[in-house]
Amino acid sequence: MSIIGNVITAVVALLGVVIGGWLTVRNQERSWQREHSRQWRDIRLAAYNEFLAACRQYIAFTLEPTAKITAVPHPREPGQMMPFFDEAGRPYKEKLESAFTAVRLVSELPDTVRTVVTVVNRARQIAAARATHSEADLPSEPFKVLWSAEQEFLIAARLELGLSAMPRTPGN
Repeated sequence: MSIIGNVITAVVALLGVVIGGWLTVRNQERSWQREHSRQWRDIRLAAYNEFLAACRQYIAFTLEPTAKITAVPHPREPGQMMPFFDEAGRPYKEKLESAFTAVRLVSELPDTVRTVVTVVNRARQIAAARATHSEADLPSEPFKVLWSAEQEFLIAARLELGLSAMPRTPGN
């Protein structure tokens, strides 16, 4: 019986080592997944923040009295105008385009990408309108449409980042 007892003891000890190793690997895998998710959330948050800042700077530039913007018909979208900036405005356009590409690169959900495309298109429409209007004469409707599109982007981004629904502000 001592041989059987020794065998059972060895098997139980070996089983304990195997189960302990499996639990350790499983916990390490979960920890790695949580850290990976945190890193991607931080990357996305930075990209979204950079995009919103670039968009606001782009719009602010279009409202400058000295902004020189021209617009031509869009070659692939009938009825849409494409804005072009002089050398003073080109950095704002490039920053917006770069931030736009970064968001498209790091976004995981199609809704986030769809909403960021809408925001950029609405910002471009304001710039195109600025080509034919002074900053004081720009119609307010394109701004309302832009802020609505930005709100939709914020909702999609918060969902993707795993945040709760946006708090309502008075008037919304």
